[in-house]
Amino acid sequence: MNEFGRKPKDSSIADMGLGGVRNAYWNLNPAELVEDTVINGDGFLTDTGALAIDTGEFTGRSPKDKFIVFDETTENTVWWDGSFNNRFDADKVEPLLNRMSAYLMDKDVYVRDAYACADPAHRLNIRVVTETPWSNMFAYNMFLRPEAEELDTFEPEWTIICVPGFNATPKIDGTRQHNFSILDFTRKIALIGGSGYTGEIKKGIFTVLNYVLPQDRNVLSMHCSANIGADGDTAVFFGLSGTGKTTLSADPNRQLIGDDEHGWTENGVFNFEGGCYAKTIDLTEEKEPQIWKAIKFGALLENIDVIEGTSTVDFEGCSKTENTRVSYPIHHIDNVAVPSMGGNPKNIFFLTADAFGVLPPVSKLTAGQAMYHFISGYTAKVAGTEAGITEPVTTFSACFGAPFLPLHPTKYAEMLGEKMKEHNVNIWLINTGWSGGEYGTGERIKLKYTRAMITAALTGELDNIETKTHEIFGLHMPVSCPDVPAEILDPRNTWSDKAAYDKKATSLAEEFVQNFEKFSGSASEEILAAAPKVAQEA
Repeated sequence: MNEFGRKPKDSSIADMGLGGVRNAYWNLNPAELVEDTVINGDGFLTDTGALAIDTGEFTGRSPKDKFIVFDETTENTVWWDGSFNNRFDADKVEPLLNRMSAYLMDKDVYVRDAYACADPAHRLNIRVVTETPWSNMFAYNMFLRPEAEELDTFEPEWTIICVPGFNATPKIDGTRQHNFSILDFTRKIALIGGSGYTGEIKKGIFTVLNYVLPQDRNVLSMHCSANIGADGDTAVFFGLSGTGKTTLSADPNRQLIGDDEHGWTENGVFNFEGGCYAKTIDLTEEKEPQIWKAIKFGALLENIDVIEGTSTVDFEGCSKTENTRVSYPIHHIDNVAVPSMGGNPKNIFFLTADAFGVLPPVSKLTAGQAMYHFISGYTAKVAGTEAGITEPVTTFSACFGAPFLPLHPTKYAEMLGEKMKEHNVNIWLINTGWSGGEYGTGERIKLKYTRAMITAALTGELDNIETKTHEIFGLHMPVSCPDVPAEILDPRNTWSDKAAYDKKATSLAEEFVQNFEKFSGSASEEILAAAPKVAQEA
């Protein structure tokens, strides 16, 4: 066995039970990883210089195949919901690791030393071992990168072993099917196999931080983006896919802290990551100039199409998936905060694309409402976003990131409520969806109006504005906002058929209440009191 590249002092791949590999390449730079990928025939350079690869069978995460090892560490701490936190037998881990090691016998592997959490007080050292150079490049892009002199003495706290070519045998390995993503909080190891989708690497560590930080360090972990204004004010944006989280947080007048994962300490907000992982479907320079410019050498494009006969990306193409992606190190963005940290937020935005035209375009939430809507994590999918969807469908994802929450959602919500009160934070619900009717009848709220509402909130222009209360949801809606037509601020006013609006609003409220039933047993009275009125009448 040979080991190439920079490696930690007195350390070896054999320490991880992988002594039979042919070559272990340590901490190669992006150019070397690109070269190996192209030589191996696993990718090509597009005309922007970005590397393009295909992740194979899986072009997205597989939540049903994500497991947490059930043992004394996790038995009474993990929220065993059966949807995302699936149990894996502790005695199956070692045999599975041995089988993965046997698969890697006489194969090359790539080793990356990196860390998560920009706040030095909460740094988590990670060692990533990958079968492919492009998976290792993803780890380089997405995690924080140690200085060269740190690598000689680097000691990992967690180890990720990612082997897309190894397919599990469920009857032998205890998995559901051939692909798997397993977290072992006792051994501090993550095993990924049977899937080349790189997001499993990133979200595995996010799940780890969602377990460790709130419990052990009193840090609220958040699935959100964050930026800083010229006066040093921090803003945080929560939102599921399609709500505008990336677009609205990428403000040329504000520095980006990060676009997806953050922690909130008593001193402020910090990024977990060292890069960005953005969707590229229908990407244009006009809509997303920062992402567009970041797609250059060092960026990794996944499952994209190209214009026939060229190496030019067809961003409208979705022959492999609509979940086309690009990862790139955060320094590909010009206007970023260095280090990736900010003070305590003054404003937090919950973004929802309400396709039913019910929720107001902007409303201010009480602490109870903030916790309620945080746990709910609502948006709506519209026709064309997923196969089989022909009309709007409600989507609820607890804390805007249910698949990555090992603890009960009320833990995160109560921490949010405490921090909101302690730091006097404004929390706003922003509807980037429809007005004047539901999808197909009404119109999507103009981006310029949404930007104007967020700007007004950030500058304090909405702090003392008169509000009116939504009859069903109890939301406090401003009656005016600079650069926004007053008539759209109350959604009921935009519907020609008021009775139809009331019926649709009641229907949506009932879905909120039904969704919340599984959380109600652990929710405080303050949270329960923030439910829509139909909950009180039921």
